[in-house]
Amino acid sequence: MDTTALEKTVLEIVHALPPGRVVTDPALLASYARDEAEGAPYSVPAAVVRPHGTAEVAAVVSSCAERGVTVVARGAGTGLSGGANAVPGCVVVSFEAMNGILSIDPDERVAVVQPGVINDGLRDACAQRGLWYPPDPASSPWSTIGGNVATNAGGVCCVKYGVTRDYVLALEAVVGRGEVVRLGHRTAKSSAGYELASLMVGSEGTLGLITEITLRLRGARSPERTVLGYFDDLAAAGRAVAAVTASGVVPSALELVDRYCLQAVDEWKNMGLADGGNVLLLARTDAPGTAGAEEADTVLRAFRSAGATSSAQSSDETEAEALFAARRLVYPALERLGSVLTEDVCVPRMRVPDMLGRIERIAGDRGVRIAGLAHAGDGNLHPMVVVARGDEDGRRRGHEALAEIVDEAIVMGGTVTGEHGVGLLKMRGLADELGPAALDLHRRVKHAMDPAGIFNPGKVFAP
Repeated sequence: MDTTALEKTVLEIVHALPPGRVVTDPALLASYARDEAEGAPYSVPAAVVRPHGTAEVAAVVSSCAERGVTVVARGAGTGLSGGANAVPGCVVVSFEAMNGILSIDPDERVAVVQPGVINDGLRDACAQRGLWYPPDPASSPWSTIGGNVATNAGGVCCVKYGVTRDYVLALEAVVGRGEVVRLGHRTAKSSAGYELASLMVGSEGTLGLITEITLRLRGARSPERTVLGYFDDLAAAGRAVAAVTASGVVPSALELVDRYCLQAVDEWKNMGLADGGNVLLLARTDAPGTAGAEEADTVLRAFRSAGATSSAQSSDETEAEALFAARRLVYPALERLGSVLTEDVCVPRMRVPDMLGRIERIAGDRGVRIAGLAHAGDGNLHPMVVVARGDEDGRRRGHEALAEIVDEAIVMGGTVTGEHGVGLLKMRGLADELGPAALDLHRRVKHAMDPAGIFNPGKVFAP
């Protein structure tokens, strides 16, 4: 990047926007340099812009496109793949100030929000109107809707209710050299043109900057019933997941937590989770009335037929909520023990037992301990290697193990990411999954929407 062009661009942006929008203080810039991905490269950005509206975003993009200055979008920085990491000579556009819920329509069941809205903030606002926004990533107390859209985030309930893409009806974005476009439709259905709004979902900031999102909502759902089961090992838990799938029941959640994860939470919060067994499966059903009770009974039978050492349907809603809250604490609990190298592969649901077995084998072959956490009901596994800080050999072996897990997922007909995105960490895996022809299509789409090549280059796939 030409230093003079970069300086001119930053000065132009400073003069074009109201005071306080542009950050150039090196001490502050460092806090915008990276997301939560361990091992992903990053740089300190040349500047950070905190726009308050679409027109300001368009002005930034126009100035950057004119001189070829890279633009990196940032939500809350909770990503786990390096997708929001700053690159040398870039301008980071942080959407923290564009955090308004613009409207919630109870009749149409639609919300219109800015990208900086926190996921749980939207869910709470919807609940006050008897509505529900389902996508619930583990980072929902902190992550933004814009970041969720950028990575097509999922969460606990996506096994039954789908991921972020299933709820994006329309959006506004700044693309190309600063053009503002509206994509998608507010209506329940449309056959007009290509589905470009869906194309933006999961694009990780490589096609443009999303400035407004129209979301589909659901009505409040029936109370959930929680079923839990402990198992001696991952193989038995995997068989239970397959048995639930084969039963025809679609649970509203089906989560797997292994002993390593349970102990990490116990050491932090003293909850006694590991006392019950080596692997915990948490399931929920939310069908109304007697259908919900029948579904819970079916899940319980599936657990027992697969060899659960103990299993029960929870009759205490407070206890059930505590169990799912503990599941959300796993990642920060592991972070207390060392650096966490995390993966996010997804395989066909009936292959979950095979994949869990392969992960155990890989851990033994590489001499690492892999913590097991999974949205098991939809085949989305989150194997994590905890490495003592400063143990570079352990880090190397951990990355080798996770790379092998990605390869195994592809062989099984799976995908390299279920919800975290590709970012910087999974570009090799994505290339292997797509193949040369499909990868070339991706490059051509990017060039059409980003002719100046400024939107998050070097992420997701190489030029």
